[in-house]
Amino acid sequence: MQKIQMLNLERQYASLREEIDRAIENVLEKQHFILGPEVAALESEVANYCQVGHAVGVASGTDALLLAMKAAGVGPGDEVIVPAFTFVATADTVSLLGATPVFADIDPVTYTMDVKGLEALVGPATKAIIAVHLYGQAADIFEIAKFARAHNLVFIGDTAQALGAKYAGDAVCSFGDFGCLSFFPSKNLGAYGDGGMIVTKSAEQAAYLRMARAHGSAKKYKSEFLGWNSRLDEIQAAILRVKLPHLNRWNEQRRERAALYTQVLRDIDEVILPETVAGRTHVFHQYTIRVPNREAVQNELRQLGVETAVHYPIPLHLQPMYEHLGYKKGRLPEAEKAAGEVLSLPIYPHLLPEEIHYVGGALKQVMAKPEMRTKVTLARVS
Repeated sequence: MQKIQMLNLERQYASLREEIDRAIENVLEKQHFILGPEVAALESEVANYCQVGHAVGVASGTDALLLAMKAAGVGPGDEVIVPAFTFVATADTVSLLGATPVFADIDPVTYTMDVKGLEALVGPATKAIIAVHLYGQAADIFEIAKFARAHNLVFIGDTAQALGAKYAGDAVCSFGDFGCLSFFPSKNLGAYGDGGMIVTKSAEQAAYLRMARAHGSAKKYKSEFLGWNSRLDEIQAAILRVKLPHLNRWNEQRRERAALYTQVLRDIDEVILPETVAGRTHVFHQYTIRVPNREAVQNELRQLGVETAVHYPIPLHLQPMYEHLGYKKGRLPEAEKAAGEVLSLPIYPHLLPEEIHYVGGALKQVMAKPEMRTKVTLARVS
């Protein structure tokens, strides 16, 4: 029996070992660990990659969201529209600023914000909207941007899972007033620890963000406003600079592996496979399927040596910390249904084709069992 890991970063490191080791050694030799030349160079390179004028390195993707909203003026009494189906940081950063998240349901095919329901969510206190480009595919950016303009909202793109994705031919991270990136190790461009970045077209906002990440200071020991300690480490920036030139190739390899998965799994009627919407370029941070009896399927696959993950088992509006907002089960049905059915399969650039065939064979074996087939509740999305 094979063992297929959800993610294997050892293979990536092995392919770049000499370059990464040399980059780390260079930082150690120069002894400049915070906001040094590697961070500045990475900011310039990421800004260029995202087709924007400015990029500001911060300590994490969560901090990128927090500081972007702070720069946008989000604060107590404000409301921010966020999708109900995503990682919790998209909402808890809103709450940390004293504002209130307003949860939107999702499109069941893309798992991103359903634009059809947005008008019902906007009110006099609405300050911003955060579009999450979940699993590596863009949300409906044009419609969300049009909605934001019509209501004078700040448009923030959560691109943590979609760096390198495109929408209508342009980089997804280039859309909106701010684009927020995460360099968590598992991301398509991952550091060896936490890291994040904010991209923007505004020189004024970039200058503010550089101060906000350093206790509100442009000059040492002189704080102009209340800020944070949220700086991208020099060593992480050096590692990311080694990896960035490989990102487009790695994303293409993810698409190739996704295509192979789809080919292998397309005949399993009980499974819904991911789709790429026309005009969007998917980078498959996750290859996420939908299955009936998910916990049983996941357990059976584990016994066959296949690791899987659930992104995400509880929609945000039903998280215990948001009980006070009064959302009840059934309020956002698509987010709730997805949370009960999604299952992410292993996918990364160095995953071998034979490993994908093994995962596919294991899933077919599991889904062929009568107890799985008789409880099917899904229909293939057309």
